[in-house]
Formats: sequence, structure tokens, C-alpha cells
Amino acid sequence: MLLPTTDWKTDHEVMVSSIVVQYTELLRTSSYDLWIRLRELLKVQGLDPNETVMVELLQGGPDHEDGQVVSDQGRVYTFRLFYDQAAEHGALSAELRNWTDITESWRSGLLATRTAEAFTWKSCGTG
Repeated sequence: MLLPTTDWKTDHEVMVSSIVVQYTELLRTSSYDLWIRLRELLKVQGLDPNETVMVELLQGGPDHEDGQVVSDQGRVYTFRLFYDQAAEHGALSAELRNWTDITESWRSGLLATRTAEAFTWKSCGTG
């Protein structure tokens, strides 16, 4: 699934990358297997998917997606979601690996700008 990374959306006077808005909406409402399973896995990690902002979920290899979220507590986590992408419902058995709290270091990461936007959007009550 390709989503634009250069589009911007104004939501309550906050400029935020449309990918954050789109991915967060998918996380919270999508009926696709991948998003259903990700919601389950985030709950196991103690995160409420309805309060979590999805910064990134991008194919990282033939067997996994690389993701980043901002929790309702303001913690930032990266992870890998491994599953059989060739199987019809392979995402339903996805496993979360490399769950890493990067709250203290996200500002120096590749997604620093988008993560900052996610925090701003979240703080305005829109995310």
C-alpha cells in the first residue's frame, strides 16, 4: 500500500503529514487483517490503539513491516511486524519483534519531523 509522503493535511490548524493521519485512521478503524492484528499486538504491549498515533508502517523486507508509534502516554516505540506476506491471511498470525522504546532518542532519527508532527497533532486533540 503506497501512501503519499509529501502531502499535508490541516486539521484544527495543525499541519501534519497526511501519512500520519492516514496510518492512524487505518490503525484505529481498518478491517484489513494487518491492521486488526496490529491492534491486538499493541494491546499486548499496553497501548490503546484508539489513542495511539501511527507514525510509520512501511515494508522493511519480504517478511516484515517496520513501524513507529506514539503512545497515549507520549512514549515513542519502533517495531518490526513479521508475517507471511504471501499467505492469504498471513497477517493474522503476525508477530511483533524488536519492540524498542526510543522516547529519549527519536529526535535524532530519520522520522524526527514526522514524529514531532504526530506529537503536535495529538496534543491538539486530533490524534
